[in-house]
Amino acid sequence: MKKLIIASNNSHKIKEIKAILREFPVEVVSLKEAGIDIDVVEDGTTFMENAYKKAKEIFDLKGDSMVLSDDSGLMTEALGGAPGVYSARFAGEHGNDKKNNEKLLKMLEGKPFEERKAKFVSAIALIVDKNTSIKVQGEIEGYIMEELHGEGGFGYDPLFFVPEFNKTFAEMSEEEKNSISHRARALAKLKEELRKVKI
Repeated sequence: MKKLIIASNNSHKIKEIKAILREFPVEVVSLKEAGIDIDVVEDGTTFMENAYKKAKEIFDLKGDSMVLSDDSGLMTEALGGAPGVYSARFAGEHGNDKKNNEKLLKMLEGKPFEERKAKFVSAIALIVDKNTSIKVQGEIEGYIMEELHGEGGFGYDPLFFVPEFNKTFAEMSEEEKNSISHRARALAKLKEELRKVKI
């Protein structure tokens, strides 16, 4: 069975991807399970550039396995698309959700609800072999709340409000979020593309 390395050690992300790809004859493993300890510098100007760069560096290390990488983040209309590719390190320190959320709220201070439009974007790059790669992107639109709501999720989830559900991502169950999220939408497209490829 062909191995598919996910360029991540995020167990939640790996579980989600495994579930979505279970119909394909591939063994899905994390970087850790593949014995890879690498920190790829994400210096692209778009989510897709970063996703592909990460996948390519790992594929070049392990040429016998397929490699999947995703890069995702939040884009707000009023801030010209920020935080964008800097979503995880918006306030300076990588992965500090509290500070990132505080900075975002400060920058949107005083703006009415209708001017707080935002979207989550997930770009996925999958390198099948040296001649075949698949690139897909998923998005979900919403609004940035004026304060945190909900206990679930991570990152900007407590601020990201989805009108159809009348909830933030952090107020949704895992099932709800995974059925509509940017990553779920990108993975659905990936699945369609994968069916056309000989694995």
